[in-house]
Amino acid sequence: MVEAQEKRERILIVEDERRIAEILTDYLRQNGFDVEHQDRGDKIVEMVRRQPPSLILLDVMLPGGDGLEICREIRKFSAVPIIIVSARIDELDRLLGLELGADDYICKPFSPREVVARVKAVFRRSRATGAMESETKLFKIDDDQGRITVNGIVLDLTPTEFRLLKLFVSKPGRVFSRNQLLELCYQQEQLVFDRVIDSHVKNVRKKLAKALPGQELIHAVYGVGYRYEAKAANE
Repeated sequence: MVEAQEKRERILIVEDERRIAEILTDYLRQNGFDVEHQDRGDKIVEMVRRQPPSLILLDVMLPGGDGLEICREIRKFSAVPIIIVSARIDELDRLLGLELGADDYICKPFSPREVVARVKAVFRRSRATGAMESETKLFKIDDDQGRITVNGIVLDLTPTEFRLLKLFVSKPGRVFSRNQLLELCYQQEQLVFDRVIDSHVKNVRKKLAKALPGQELIHAVYGVGYRYEAKAANE
């Protein structure tokens, strides 16, 4: 059954294996998405810059370009959701993809139904909070734009990093375990491992450090997880 959507989201599939691309295209269209397919990597960055899709399904090993490098380049100017789909199953490859800004990493072989479910999960998370806008002394969170401003500086966050930082700021002083962060950020709609959170937190810290030099706002709690320290943020 096709989910009711306010608009037809456009999915860009970047995949050189035609059969895989055809299967994904069929399943996504059956679920109400518009789909565009590209089988090379050399023109993807400029294509996304000119006409951003709603989401990208990105293979890693492509003729004309490496998927991880494409992800890195896109993240320099866009927060469009990116799901990497790759035959590389090593944990280091997954972590690298996430550190470069991917929102999810699916290993081949995969179930096309699972891919569709993960695509839908990304869109649900992006729309979940609606039009709410909240502010603190340092942070301004704009849910409509998926944007967080710190001291007047707009942070360049991926969708997952946005959700993670928003969660920390909304619960100052609370200690979150990695499993809790996975559940709250991913809603347990996909199979991910808890060290994924470490990669996302590392990226958020780096971006906060550029906007707030000398302030460490997200603290590791040994053996548990992480805590956002409100006192430091309000000094």
